[in-house]
Amino acid sequence: MTESLFLKHTGTELPIICGAMYPCSNPELVAAVSEAGGMGIIQPLSLVFVHKRDFTEGIKYIQSLTSKPFGLNIITEKSSKMYRDRMEKYLDISLEMGVRFFVTSLGNPRWVVERVHAKGGYVYHDVVDRKWALKALESGVDGIICVNNRAGGHAGQQSLETLHNEMSDLGVPLIAAGGLSTANHIHSALSIGYQGVQMGTRFIATQECTAHADYKKAIISALEEDIVLTDKISGVPVSVIYTESVKRMGLRANPVARYMLRHPKFKHWMRMYYTLQSAWKLKEASLKGYSYSDFWQAGKSVEGIDSVQSVDDLMKDLRAGLS
Repeated sequence: MTESLFLKHTGTELPIICGAMYPCSNPELVAAVSEAGGMGIIQPLSLVFVHKRDFTEGIKYIQSLTSKPFGLNIITEKSSKMYRDRMEKYLDISLEMGVRFFVTSLGNPRWVVERVHAKGGYVYHDVVDRKWALKALESGVDGIICVNNRAGGHAGQQSLETLHNEMSDLGVPLIAAGGLSTANHIHSALSIGYQGVQMGTRFIATQECTAHADYKKAIISALEEDIVLTDKISGVPVSVIYTESVKRMGLRANPVARYMLRHPKFKHWMRMYYTLQSAWKLKEASLKGYSYSDFWQAGKSVEGIDSVQSVDDLMKDLRAGLS
């Protein structure tokens, strides 16, 4: 296989990113994906507040589990000064400790790009359409992660094929994100012209992920039609399994909240409010399972997930998609 620009940027053997997931990106999962030839991505709030690691010590721990490259996710949306200061600190520490691949999302990544490029690293940005891809490129990013309408977490509205058609002329590596869980899925994405894939839900259903067994069983049992979108988690559409808890919560923000989410000044505050409100629920449901709640994020890739595997075995199976 001819080495792609994406593989040069990541320094990995396989063009597979394990997407950053709150609360599921535990350090053992990140390290296992990298050790198996992919790119594990740290979700810093998950590392520190869910898995109780000092950020610096967490990176050292991951480095003790693998000598291979891993990356860091930074959500760059406008928020409080305290949040921005925290993200800047995490970025600087990770750069000092040798991390050179970063995934940004939900905001202007320019300040991340400037610091990362100064150290010879690379930044890829999550987008849901061409408009946001162009803005990210204006900020200097090195690649685009195309989040489609089958993704878990913050899903897009367009298909995998449409996103590639819209962005194939941008001159940077494009990464497919959403609805990918099998070797056939990877083969299809690469055949279209993507240089790699980002997967999240599939890696929750692995032995190394510390999410509760109930969460993993729900992923295995769920069908594509069981995945729904709600804007009551972060203020923008998020994919979740349509469980009893989600039914009680409802899928749509109330009219006042919807107005504020569209307002250029208030939308960031409303998103922060929803995120703070839901973060505890997501964390507790992930760690405690049905004894707390059935409040679980997942994408439509659940359709192709039928077992809990070790990361190593999963990655061996996924290699078939690269031939």
